[in-house]
Amino acid sequence: MIIFDLECINGHTFEGWFDSKEDMDNQQSQGILTCPVCETNAVIQKLSAVAVRTKSVVPDITYKSGREPKIDMKAVAEFGKKISEFVENNFEDVGSKFTEEALKMHYDTSEQRNIRGTTTKDEDKLLKKEGIPVIKVPISKDPKEDMN
Repeated sequence: MIIFDLECINGHTFEGWFDSKEDMDNQQSQGILTCPVCETNAVIQKLSAVAVRTKSVVPDITYKSGREPKIDMKAVAEFGKKISEFVENNFEDVGSKFTEEALKMHYDTSEQRNIRGTTTKDEDKLLKKEGIPVIKVPISKDPKEDMN
């Protein structure tokens, strides 16, 4: 599976998931590659951001000042909170039935929708084997929720 950034003639940008570059080219030549917003088939591939992994997991960065950068932990916590709120507000909570629901959607036996829930390590392996993309987002509870 490969993901391309695409843009229609009306300026709408979106992602397309394909088996290969040839698959995208075939869909485009057949006129079945369309913009999900305006449904035009005048779509082009945009340049995508590229990440290159080096041997080191943590990049070796030398700063002019010779000091490590300060991490604003308050900003990091606020960003994490915004992600959690977005997921909670825009994804259906299916709890421990996440794997079951994801498989149903993958095999078109259930409607496509945004879901969230929990999985075991074995379920993670199954989803990966089936080619189902999953993003793990830690959701922290507000300590006030645990109070009576």
